[in-house]
Amino acid sequence: MADSKKRVPMNHVIGFILSLVMTLVAAWAAIQSDLPVTWVIIGIMILALLQAGVQLFMFMHVTEASSGNGHVPWNMMFHGFALAGIIVAGSLFVMSFGHDHGDTGEHQQHEQQESEDHSGH
Repeated sequence: MADSKKRVPMNHVIGFILSLVMTLVAAWAAIQSDLPVTWVIIGIMILALLQAGVQLFMFMHVTEASSGNGHVPWNMMFHGFALAGIIVAGSLFVMSFGHDHGDTGEHQQHEQQESEDHSGH
């Protein structure tokens, strides 16, 4: 007969608590800490990598034998990380080097009008 006892999945509970703690630490670092911005960003990135590891091992059962003797779909994981890297790099590029062209035109027109007013024309 099958075992009908209800068990609490402790791996899931521990993983959930670790994820919550890391999220709260990252939020505290961003909101309340007096650390320099560079260190806050580095800390949040480290916590994000740790949390990704917790997710893979605690929730996605990467190392369980029942998944085909520990078979890990490395190909899908590689493509997932590559896609995430492309999205993050593209977002950082756009946020760093993007320009708001609409505001520049109004500002130049305003400066030109002020210079004409002061020149007596």
